[in-house]
Amino acid sequence: MNKNPVPQGKYKPAIRYGNTVYTAGMTSRKDGKLLVSGKVSAQEPAEIYRVAVEQAAANALTAAQNTLTEGEKIAQILTLTVYINAESDYQTHAKIGDLASEYLCSVLGEAGIGARAAIGVATLPGSAPVEIQLVAAIEKYD
Repeated sequence: MNKNPVPQGKYKPAIRYGNTVYTAGMTSRKDGKLLVSGKVSAQEPAEIYRVAVEQAAANALTAAQNTLTEGEKIAQILTLTVYINAESDYQTHAKIGDLASEYLCSVLGEAGIGARAAIGVATLPGSAPVEIQLVAAIEKYD
């Protein structure tokens, strides 16, 4: 079990209800510090945001996995919401969302691909470029 991301306020990294786990929105913090900050720019290729997106997705996945008990696994990512601190002319939100989906698929296989929304927002906490929240189904394994 990996260490949960440190909450930046009064909330839990993830909550489990039955066989479903809901994560808080996670930014690209590692050891409490943002790896990348600032707006996502239309002038830059989406690839330069990969490190931030992957860290945010890893934080959300870690929070979800830390709700599991022995003999359980993440069976399926049900929904993935990617909030993007985008400049006003940014229009390729799906490319940032694809980076998160690719990361989750690399870790969980096809179970990492669920329904998804990629949403542009005016700001995010600490000027993070991206925040990721997910909902996952849990099952026992043999």
